[in-house]
Amino acid sequence: MTTSEFAVVAEGLRKRYGDTEALAGLDLRVPAGTVHGLLGPNGAGKTTAVRVLTTLARPDGGRATVAGHDVVRAAARVRAGVGLVGQHAAVDEVLSGRRNLVMFGRLCHLGPRAARRRAEELLERFRLTEAAGRPAGSYSGGMRRRLDLAAGMILAPPVLFLDEPTTGLDPRARAEVWDEVRALVGGGTTVLLTTQYLEEADRLADGISVIDRGRVIAEGSPGDLKARVGGGRIEVVLEDPAALTAAAEIVARAAGARAEVDPGALRVGAPADAGGAAVLIEVVRALDGAGVRVADIVLRRPTLDEAFLRLTGDRQQGDTGQKDDTEQKEVPA
Repeated sequence: MTTSEFAVVAEGLRKRYGDTEALAGLDLRVPAGTVHGLLGPNGAGKTTAVRVLTTLARPDGGRATVAGHDVVRAAARVRAGVGLVGQHAAVDEVLSGRRNLVMFGRLCHLGPRAARRRAEELLERFRLTEAAGRPAGSYSGGMRRRLDLAAGMILAPPVLFLDEPTTGLDPRARAEVWDEVRALVGGGTTVLLTTQYLEEADRLADGISVIDRGRVIAEGSPGDLKARVGGGRIEVVLEDPAALTAAAEIVARAAGARAEVDPGALRVGAPADAGGAAVLIEVVRALDGAGVRVADIVLRRPTLDEAFLRLTGDRQQGDTGQKDDTEQKEVPA
C-alpha cells in the first residue's frame, strides 16, 4: 500500500506525562475503509494514542497524519475530518435525542436548518427516529451509545475514533453497536477502535495492533495473531474415569505431544499445531478401537484472548502505574 491508502499513519510517536512514558515510539498504519483495533493492557497507551491522533494532546516526538493531515501542523484540518466517541456518553440526558443532535450540529458550525436536517438523517440511520423526542436519559444503554455514534458522525468524518465504545453495555446492546460500526465502515468510514473486549476486536477488526508500554509489539489480522499461539488443541471428555490413562496415551501418540489430564473434568487435551483435523480423526478412530467411551471431543482453535495473553505476558492491568485518568491531564491546545 502507498501512504495515501492509509487513513492513519503514526511514526515514532512519543508522549510523556511526568515520569511516565505513555508512548515510547509508537508506529501505526491504518488502511482506509477498515476497522483497526488497538489492544493492550490497562495503561498501555491506547487512550494517549487516540488523544494524540485526534489533536487533544500534542506529541513530544515523532509524527502522525490523519486523513492526510499532520496532527501538529494541521491540527484544525484534522479536527474537521475526524469523529471521536469516548468511553463515557457525551450526550445531554435532559435533552431529547433530536435536540442533542441538533446541538452537536450547531457546535460543528452547521446552520439551524442544516443541523436539523442532519439530525433527522442520523436519527433514521441509527434507528432512533421513534425515540427522537424522548429525553436521552430515558434511553437504554445501546440506544445511548447509538446516539453517541450519531453525534460523532455529524460531519460525516472520513475517520472515526472509538475509545472503548461498548464499556458497560450488555451483550445485546454491544451487538447493536457492532452492527452500526459495520454499517459505517460499509459506507467508507475508517474506524480506529480501542477496546478491552477481545471478542469485540475479533468480530469487528480487519487488523489489530497490540500495544504494550507505549509501543506496538505485534500486529496483523485476528487470524494472524491467533496463529501465533498455535494451530489448535485436541480436547476429549470421557464418560469413564478409568479410561483416562488409555485416552491420554492415545491423544499423546496422535498429537505427538504430551497430553494433559484433568481428572476432575474427565478431560484429556494436547496441542495439535500441525494437521489438527487429521489428528482429530486419528484420535477418534483410536479411541473407538480401544473401546473408550467419549462424552465429547473437539478440535479447539486458539482464541484472541490466548494470543493477547501470550503477547503481553499475561501482565496484570495497571502494573505500570499508568492509569487512564492520568492520561487525561493535558488540556487541549
